Amino acid sequence: MNILEKLTKPTFYFIGVTTSKSSIMKIFPLWAKELELPDTEITGYDIEVGGPDEKYREIVKHIKEERYAQGALVTTHKIDIMNIAGGFFDYFDDYAEVLGEISSISKRNGKLRGYAKDPISAGLALEAFLPENYWVNNKNAQVFIIGAGGSGAALSAYLMRKSHSENVPSKIIISNRRLERLQHCKQVHDRIGRTTEVEYVQVGVDKSNDEIVAALPEGSLIANATGMGKDRPGSPLSDDIVFPKNSYIWEFNYRGSLEFLHQAEKQQSDRNLYVEDGWIYFIHGWTQVIGEVFDIEITNNDIERLSKIAKTTRK
Repeated sequence: MNILEKLTKPTFYFIGVTTSKSSIMKIFPLWAKELELPDTEITGYDIEVGGPDEKYREIVKHIKEERYAQGALVTTHKIDIMNIAGGFFDYFDDYAEVLGEISSISKRNGKLRGYAKDPISAGLALEAFLPENYWVNNKNAQVFIIGAGGSGAALSAYLMRKSHSENVPSKIIISNRRLERLQHCKQVHDRIGRTTEVEYVQVGVDKSNDEIVAALPEGSLIANATGMGKDRPGSPLSDDIVFPKNSYIWEFNYRGSLEFLHQAEKQQSDRNLYVEDGWIYFIHGWTQVIGEVFDIEITNNDIERLSKIAKTTRK
């Protein structure tokens, strides 16, 4: 079946890399029933990492022009969608413009709208496990974000929100193998304004991820925002890594081989680590976009109900 054929019923798209493996394919119909959404089909649209430009343009053009296309959630390709297919959009929210990425595509009155929901989703997920006023109470603790793509940039943007006042980490370190991703992050931080020290590290040129982890203070937050362990196997850290004591280890992924997560779990007891996977991030990410696409408010009570429903699908 041609995914971009003429639609005969409302369709919500999931733009990613291996969409058929996502739990959302089972969860969305259950959520749609719970939220009393119109009868809507969810369809995955896979593009390889760094995929052909035309694939980005054709899916965005299809959503804009096809009457029954409701919108889309975008993973992995958020920056590429903006850079390559941004010309199809009629509106961007503030985060989309600042971050230069799109994670949510919706339509209002015939206008195509692009949103960057990751700073909100990442913030809600982080607040679910990090103690309140953590950075005020742990002044030496730092943040190491492995991966400077859309999710990594979004997390850094959330951590540097001016509304946090003094509750910011003493330092944020962001690493990536691709220099252009780090340059993009710098541009994002220039636009929003830095509220703490930020170091940008090109892996393989400046230093390794292992070296960065080895120098982190106790109680730091280390996040894997690379996609490794989901879109492709492996971890951004070697098996020789030793995590700093009392630290928070956050794997952004909830499915896949999850090597980074397993590395942390092996040291969880000895190093007194708090280890979190990407499940809560997944819940908030999807509910934020669903609310936007279908123009409904999803409350905290709704989140609790939807989370319970989602858990029934996990193996």
